[in-house]
Amino acid sequence: MTPLLMPLEGHGHHGGLDGGFSVLPFVDSLLLLLVLLAGAAAFFLWRKGKLTLPTLAARRSPEDQAKQILADRFARGDISTDEFMERSSILNWTPGSDPSPRRGSRKKRR
Repeated sequence: MTPLLMPLEGHGHHGGLDGGFSVLPFVDSLLLLLVLLAGAAAFFLWRKGKLTLPTLAARRSPEDQAKQILADRFARGDISTDEFMERSSILNWTPGSDPSPRRGSRKKRR
C-alpha cells in the first residue's frame, strides 16, 4: 500500500487524528452562521435604505445626472416650481415621464 492510501494511525470514527473529540465541525458551523447573519443584516439594512450597494449597471448618462440633480434641488427647496419647470423644459424633460428608476427608489415587483 502506498503512503497516501494508508490510514492515519489512531484515526477512528470520532473525527480527530488522535481518536479524540474534534472542534472543527463546530467552528465551520459557527462561521457559516456568522456569514448568514451578516448577509441577513446587510439585506435588512439595504431594504430599509440605510445601506447602499454599488451599482453594477452602466454609468448614467449626463442627461440623467442633470435630471437627478434638478429633481434633488427642487426636493430640497433650493429652486421654485417655476424654475424647476423651466429648467426641465431646457433638458427636454417632462418630470414623471421617465421609465428609468431614480436613485434611492425601488420598483415594486408584480
